[in-house]
Amino acid sequence: MKIKLWAFIGLLVVGMMSFTWSGLFGHKIDYNTEVKPILNKNCIGCHGGVKKAGDVSFLFEHEMLEPGKSGKIPVVRGDAHASEMIRRILTDDADEKMPKNGTPLSKDDVEILTKWIDQGASWETHWSYKRIEKPEVPSLRTVWNLFGLLDADVRKWPKNEIDHFTLQKLREKDLSPSPEADKVTLLRRVSLDLTGLPPTEKEVADFVSDNSAGAYEKVIDRLLQSPSFGERWTSMWLDLARYADTKGYEKDSGRRIWRYRDYVVRSFNADKPFDVFTIEQLAGDLLPKKNGMPAEENLIATGFHRNTMNNDEGGTSDEEFRVAAQIDRVNTTWEVWQGTTFACIQCHSHPYDPISHDEYYKYMAYFNNTRDEDVPSDSPTLRFYKGDDSVKVQRLIDWVAKRDPAQTEDFTQFMRVMEPKINSHDFQIIGGATLLDGKYLGLKHKTSGRLPNANLTGMTHMVVSLGANIDKSVLTIRKDTSDKAFIARIDVPNTKGKDTVMVVPISHGGGKQDLFFSLDSPKTPDNWVGVKWLSFQKGIPGKTEPEYPDIVTEYSRLLTKGIEDIPVLWEGKGDFSRKTHVFVRGNWMVKGAQVKPDVPKLLYPMPKEYSNDRLGLAKWIVNRENALTGRVIVNRFWEQLFGRGIVETVEDFGSQGAEPSHRELLDWLAVEFMETDHWSVKKLLKRIVMSATYRQSSKTDGKKIEKDPYNVWISRGPRVRLSAEQVRDQALACSGLLSRKMYGPGVMPPQPDKIWQSPYSGEKWVLSEGEDRYRRGVYTYWKRTSPYPSMVTFDAPSREFCQSRRILTNTPLQALVTLNDPVYLEAAEQLATNMQKRGRTPQQQITEGYRMLTFRNIEKKNLNTLVNVYNQALQAYKSKPAEADSMLLYRNEKSPELAALTVSANVMLNLDNVITKE
Repeated sequence: MKIKLWAFIGLLVVGMMSFTWSGLFGHKIDYNTEVKPILNKNCIGCHGGVKKAGDVSFLFEHEMLEPGKSGKIPVVRGDAHASEMIRRILTDDADEKMPKNGTPLSKDDVEILTKWIDQGASWETHWSYKRIEKPEVPSLRTVWNLFGLLDADVRKWPKNEIDHFTLQKLREKDLSPSPEADKVTLLRRVSLDLTGLPPTEKEVADFVSDNSAGAYEKVIDRLLQSPSFGERWTSMWLDLARYADTKGYEKDSGRRIWRYRDYVVRSFNADKPFDVFTIEQLAGDLLPKKNGMPAEENLIATGFHRNTMNNDEGGTSDEEFRVAAQIDRVNTTWEVWQGTTFACIQCHSHPYDPISHDEYYKYMAYFNNTRDEDVPSDSPTLRFYKGDDSVKVQRLIDWVAKRDPAQTEDFTQFMRVMEPKINSHDFQIIGGATLLDGKYLGLKHKTSGRLPNANLTGMTHMVVSLGANIDKSVLTIRKDTSDKAFIARIDVPNTKGKDTVMVVPISHGGGKQDLFFSLDSPKTPDNWVGVKWLSFQKGIPGKTEPEYPDIVTEYSRLLTKGIEDIPVLWEGKGDFSRKTHVFVRGNWMVKGAQVKPDVPKLLYPMPKEYSNDRLGLAKWIVNRENALTGRVIVNRFWEQLFGRGIVETVEDFGSQGAEPSHRELLDWLAVEFMETDHWSVKKLLKRIVMSATYRQSSKTDGKKIEKDPYNVWISRGPRVRLSAEQVRDQALACSGLLSRKMYGPGVMPPQPDKIWQSPYSGEKWVLSEGEDRYRRGVYTYWKRTSPYPSMVTFDAPSREFCQSRRILTNTPLQALVTLNDPVYLEAAEQLATNMQKRGRTPQQQITEGYRMLTFRNIEKKNLNTLVNVYNQALQAYKSKPAEADSMLLYRNEKSPELAALTVSANVMLNLDNVITKE
C-alpha cells in the first residue's frame, strides 16, 4: 500500500514539474547554443575577425552594438525591428539582403535571432572559456525514477562518480549501459591503455584466478607502477611536442634531443604533477638556479619548444625561420594546453571567437626573447662534460669563485650553454666580406665586416669561434676604420677548416661601438676565415697568477671541444632582449605597433604577482582560474582511453569545435584533476579505468548501433585499433622479441631498403645491432622527411608540427605492412618457433599461437581456416624448399613445417582482434 502511495505521489510531482515557468512566459533564447551557431555559419565570414564588411562585426559584443558604415546599428537591444541586422535579413532588396549572395536564413533561424534581440540580445562567453565550476554528481535517486524504485537494478552498476554522469546521459538518450567485459578482455584493454603493451600469459592467469574484491584495482596499481607506463604516455606526448631526431626542412639533418624524450618518460613514471610538468617544459630555464644554473632536468625539459624545425639550408634567412619557430611555439602552446585554434590570429582576429589580432603578438612576446636564432649549431645547447672534462670545468668555476664570486654565475652559464653570444649573421657585409654558406661571416685578405652597436661596457675579453685554412693571417678589430682605433689583433691559427674558440684580450673606451673586422693574409689571399660567433666578456680573474695562462687555455679548449649536448631554451636579457611588433597581415617583414607580453582578455587575466615572462605565462596556464587547461588535458587523456574525446575535437574547444557529449562530466573531472588529485595523471587515469563506464563490454546490439553508432554516449566499451607504436610493440612482445631497455639515443630497427635518400647530408639508416633492434617504438629514430614507414602507415604523423590526435584510417597498406614488413616477418618467425614448442600437431600449434596473441581459445571455424593456410603453405614449401629457406631469415633451423607455421603466425598477427583493443 505504501509503495502505491509513493508511486502516485511521484507521478503527481512529475506532472506538476512538466508545467514550467518557461511554458508560462516563453522560451529564453540561449546565445551559445542557438544564436552563436547561426552567426558563425551565416554572418561571421563577412562580419568578423577576417573582415568587417560595412564596418560591421559580430565577433565582439561591443562591435555589434556600434553603428556600421551606413550609420545604422546592427543590433538594438530589446528592439529587433529597429535592428539593421534583422531588416537586412528580411528585406527583398537583392542589393541589401543578408547573407550577401548566400542562402537566406530559415524561418526558424530568423525567429531565433528576432526573439534573442527582443529579449535583450544577451551576450555570453562560450562555455569552454568560462571558469570551471564543479558540478554536482547526478543522483540515481530522483523524482524521475521514483527515488530509485523504477530501476533498482541499475543502482548497482556505478563504480564511481564518472558512472553517474554516464548513466544520466544514457537515460536521456533512452539507452542502457553494457555489462562488464570479461576478465581477459578487460585485462588486455587496461594493459594496452596504461602501458601500451599486452599482458603476459602469467598476468592473465593470475587475474583470472584472483576472485578477490580488489583484484582489478591491484592490476591497475601494478600497471601504473610499471616502467612501461611512462613509455606508453610519452608516445602520445611526443606527437604534441613534435619530437623528432632531425631538424626538418630540406636538409633535415640530425639533432641530439633524445634526452628530452627520456625526460618525458621519467616524468610520467614519477607521476610528476602535470602543472610542474608544464612549467618545466615552457620555462625550465627561468626556474630558480642552484650553483649559478637552473637544474639540469629543468633545462632538458625546455626541449619541448626546441623541437621546432631548424632550416640549415644555405642562403635562407635565419631571422625568417627564427620567427617561424616563435609562431610555431605560440600555436603549439595554445593547441596543447588551451585547445584553441590560435594560428589563424597570426594574420587577423579570430574568425569565430573574440580574440583580436594584436593579442596573438602580445602572447608571442613571451617567447620572443629566447636565444635560438635558427643557426646550424642548434644553439643554445646544454653541454654535458664527462670524465676529466667535468673535473676541469669545476676547476675553472672554482678558480673564478675564489677570486671574483660575482663572476661565477656568468662563467658557469657560458660553460654549460655558451650564452649570451652574438651569431655572425648579425654582421653587416662590407668591404668584400661574405656570408659563407649563407651563414657565417667570411673574411679574406683586405676584406672587412662590421658589427654594429656592440656593447663593450665592462668587457675586457672577446671569446670568438672561427675556422681557417690559411697561413700567417691577422684579424684586426677596430672601433672605426683608422689604424689607431684597434681594440684587438688576433694571429689566426690554421685550423685546417675546423672550428676553434679563442679568448682574446680587448682594449676600448667602453660603451656601445660599431666594430670593424678586417683580415690581412698576404700569403694566402684567396683563402677564407670563417667567424661563427663571438661573445664579449669580463676576463677570467687572477691574470697576475702563474697558472693564469693555463686556465685561459683550458677555458678555450673546453669551449672548442665537441661534446654531447641538447638544444634548450635560454632567455635573452638586456641587449639580447627583443621588441615585439604586430605583423601586419601576418607578414613578419611588415611590422606594425609594438606590443608587450599579455594574455587574451577572453581568459583569466595574468596575476600581478606573476613575472611578465615565460615563467609567469606557464604559471598562468596551470592556474586554477584558467578556464581551458584542466578541461583540455582531461579530455586529451580521455580520448586516449576511449578513442574519442568528451569533446571530439580535442584540438579545438572554441565555438567551432564539437560540443562536449558530457559537459558536466568533463568539468567534474577537470576540477578533480586540479583540486583533489593535485594534477596527478596517474590518479586521473586510475579514476577513469576503475569506472564501470570504462569496464563495459564492447559488444553491442541493434538498438545501440542505431541510437549510438559511434559510441558518443558511451553505451558500451571502447573498441579501437591500436596505435602505430602499439601494433609493432605487441608483435614483438607476443613473439618474445621485445627488449625492455630504456632511454638513450634513438635506434634504427629494420625497415625496407632505400627509404632514406637524404640530400646533402648523405645520412643513412644504419641498422641497430643486438637488442636495440627490438626496442619499443617510442625509441625509434624519427626523421621528419622520412618517418619510420610502418608507423606512418598506421597514422603516425611526420612531427613537423604539433598533432593533437591521430585520425585512424583503415587501408590495404596496413595489411601489407603486417604481412610483409621485416619486423613483422621476424616476429612471425619467432612466434612460430614458440608455437612449435607448445604443440605437436599444426592444430595444437595454431591454437597455442592464437592464445599467445589474444589469451583466448580459437573458434573452430577460425582454426580450420588457419590450418588450411598452414597446409597450403606447407605443400608449397615442400615442393620448393628454397622458398622455405628464403622465408626463414632469422633462425638457423629451417624446415618447410616452420616456414608454413610462420605464414600462419604472420596471418594471425594481422587479425583484426589482434591489432584492435576491445
